[in-house]
Amino acid sequence: MSTVRITILIDNYVRRRGLLAEHGWACWVETPAERLLFDTGQGQALRHNAGELGVPLATASAIALSHGHYDHTGGLATALELAPTARVFAHPAALEAKYKRGPDGRIRAIGLPDQLAERRARLAASLVATRTPTQVGPGLWLTGEVPRVTDFERDDNAFRLDAAGEQRDALPDDQALVVRYAAGLVVVLGCAHAGVINTLRFVRTLHPGVPLAAVVGGMHLYDASEQRVARTIRELAALDVGRVIPSHCTGRRALAAFAAGLPDRCTPGEVGTVLEFELGGV
Repeated sequence: MSTVRITILIDNYVRRRGLLAEHGWACWVETPAERLLFDTGQGQALRHNAGELGVPLATASAIALSHGHYDHTGGLATALELAPTARVFAHPAALEAKYKRGPDGRIRAIGLPDQLAERRARLAASLVATRTPTQVGPGLWLTGEVPRVTDFERDDNAFRLDAAGEQRDALPDDQALVVRYAAGLVVVLGCAHAGVINTLRFVRTLHPGVPLAAVVGGMHLYDASEQRVARTIRELAALDVGRVIPSHCTGRRALAAFAAGLPDRCTPGEVGTVLEFELGGV
């Protein structure tokens, strides 16, 4: 293979016959040296969509989690069943119990599904911990914890670490995947809870001077203000990101704003989308 190929397996949207959508995110990343599953969705659609798309999950050399929410970890049991020897990369906080306070004040569990929560200790023992930037393989890195430096990408105060809602979850486990190819870097987001621009700025410090060729994935802007969405678009243009492929939790209003604000760069991603990048001499 002379290309990097990224196939979206799980997303909130689908238009192709025979595939399933669910609120969640997963993508399959193939390089000449690695086959990586990045996130796993909720778990209902992973096996089905992989089969329909001809993605051989059993050959995964690695499984990486962007963070510990159910819509990214729910299919981990399926992935481990199919690829039991795959290395699992995640921040240790991704395995902690996680909760969210809803608009009505009620708190619900949003972390690992029950069958995985019971295996938390065993998962932790075999985990490749990604608190700091970690190389998965040739041309593949995980960012680890992303510094929060912008003044407009504020943490969501609804996330909690306990069922009583007393301990705030700052989501230190939020991380992105970085793929290096001939024309630059492809940044694959989970939900970008740390902020899309925070994430991209951090990636630039890790790979100075290398162009940001593309960013794909969830941008967690579904309930963001118009001002934050507009600022995000301006910052993406200032960072000169070549392609912007918003998915999952980006939200419909933000998707429309991206299409209008970055018309020559933005195309939405959905289940079945395949992105290919020529490796060249990298």
